[in-house]
Amino acid sequence: MDSELRDRQKKPGFKRFIKSFGYSFDGLRYAYKYEQSMTIHLLVVIIVVVVGIVVKINLTEWLLVLILMGLVLATELINTSLEAVVDLTCPKIHPLAKVAKDTASAAVFVFSIVAFVSGLIIFIPRIMTFIQSI
Repeated sequence: MDSELRDRQKKPGFKRFIKSFGYSFDGLRYAYKYEQSMTIHLLVVIIVVVVGIVVKINLTEWLLVLILMGLVLATELINTSLEAVVDLTCPKIHPLAKVAKDTASAAVFVFSIVAFVSGLIIFIPRIMTFIQSI
């Protein structure tokens, strides 16, 4: 890309700032539409939020839950972008392309497991208390 053209495209301004939100939403739409894992993560987010409201988790627990959900979703988006770049640069199956895609997927898996275990630690006592109060 010509550096002069890039300089014009990267020129700061309100219009560019507003357009950046559109690009972000395009990325979210793409991931939701084409990535099965993103759909599953979003369903889990909905369930967690509903259960959190029902069992009345406290502010600190909400903060931890929100941070973990954000990290899992953001990691899934990074994984999706890395897979797209690998597919673009290496259309044929290559062992290193597989390593890149598999390790990015593993990062999502690790964050998901951490979020799940943390969720159990937060929610199980609250759910038990909720059940006993019925």
